[in-house]
Amino acid sequence: MLKSYLGPFVFTFFIALFILLLQFLWKYIDDLVGKGLEWYIIAKLMFYASSTFVPLALPLAILLSSLMTFGNMGEHYELVAMKAAGISLRKAMKPLVILSLLISISAFLFSNYVLPVANLKFGSLLYDVRQQKLAFNISEGIYYHGLEGFVIRVGKKAKDNKTIYDVKIYNHSKNQGNVTVTTAESGTMQLSPDKKNLIFTLYDGYTYNDITNVARYRVSRPFEVTKFKKQILNFDLSQFQLNRTNEDLFKSHYSMLNIQQLNYSIDSLSNKHINASNRYLNNFLKKYSYLEDSIPLLPESKTELKTDSLVMPVLDNFDLKNRKDIMEIALRGARSAKENIIAFNKELKTRKQVITKHEVVWHQKFKLSIACFIFFFIGAPLGAIIRKGGLGLPVVVSVVFFVLYHVVSMTGEKAVKTGEWNVEFGLWLSTLIVLPLGLFLTYKATSDAQLMDTESWNNMFKKLKLNKSKDLNGQ
Repeated sequence: MLKSYLGPFVFTFFIALFILLLQFLWKYIDDLVGKGLEWYIIAKLMFYASSTFVPLALPLAILLSSLMTFGNMGEHYELVAMKAAGISLRKAMKPLVILSLLISISAFLFSNYVLPVANLKFGSLLYDVRQQKLAFNISEGIYYHGLEGFVIRVGKKAKDNKTIYDVKIYNHSKNQGNVTVTTAESGTMQLSPDKKNLIFTLYDGYTYNDITNVARYRVSRPFEVTKFKKQILNFDLSQFQLNRTNEDLFKSHYSMLNIQQLNYSIDSLSNKHINASNRYLNNFLKKYSYLEDSIPLLPESKTELKTDSLVMPVLDNFDLKNRKDIMEIALRGARSAKENIIAFNKELKTRKQVITKHEVVWHQKFKLSIACFIFFFIGAPLGAIIRKGGLGLPVVVSVVFFVLYHVVSMTGEKAVKTGEWNVEFGLWLSTLIVLPLGLFLTYKATSDAQLMDTESWNNMFKKLKLNKSKDLNGQ
């Protein structure tokens, strides 16, 4: 059983991983192409990306491989032979159940200890690659702006891709515009041996320079021309090399933390959330307590307030000037209070979203291992029921179940992050849907129920049709 299962499991796992990796390349192809990245940088990025796709590939591989294994055994009547020898399906599944349990435990350990490191390496490297400039490439007749502080135009390039003609180089390093321009009839363009510098060797040219370090140069416009037979210009290409960002800047992200770190972060963020609420409430009460002191006092001669008016009964006790002052103070205070409350609500909402994202990652670490275990109890009994192996029907059935699980999971996760659902319900909804399905299929398979037998379904429909006709005749 183990030998029949491990082969399809490894095969389907790497196939699923490869498909997810192709999706990654399709998504970030614009950030990778044309930047002159070394092969080992791309290989490292793909390796780290593959590690982050394990939580998606592993449950799909377990579902597909278990369905293929028991489907092949059912198609070749091996399950029938085992049952004839007194070996029940439950007993035949026992070694694979133990293996699935070990895989689930390994999935949890991977999600808790390996995945945060993989996310850190992948996130930091992808950030650096996306910030990388396009590779140095000068085309004929096009002004090239890739070198910082210079603009280069080459009229024509020879077939050796080194000899160039009709060269113009604009020096903008002083941030004063086109004050220095170099032209040449021909030249060569090549990299230094360490590929850190670009060397231009120009022949038969001129350098035009506007002199800007003298008084009233904007009026007199002093000008300098230098003719040369040969000139060598050296351009630094360090800006085109991949500069690695310190990974410590990314370590605090919730996707790069293990359970212990997540617990600490959630506790700290929750305390900050409570302290911010209490601090704002105290500041709010202190800030707007001046309104009571700003209202003019009643004249001493008035001992009773007029309260018989239905409109603004309190203001009737003041003269017109004081009424106007009171209304202006109240309006300013109300507007200020409203703006403060709206701003603080946004701040609280942002704080709560950050806490929720940490909680989502915390639950996902357990969700992965449980999903691996449940998908085995869907694939194995389903394979024994449909009795079809290979990569035909099992692939279709597996994809349908996995897409259902994944869509519900993503929907719940988005609803949780937006605050529409609580974390427990949204994250575990997909598991609550597939768990009864797995239990139902396991029960039907171990009890030899003819769930996929067309003949039994036809007999059931015939009985229903017969009972319906009897009821009609009886009426």
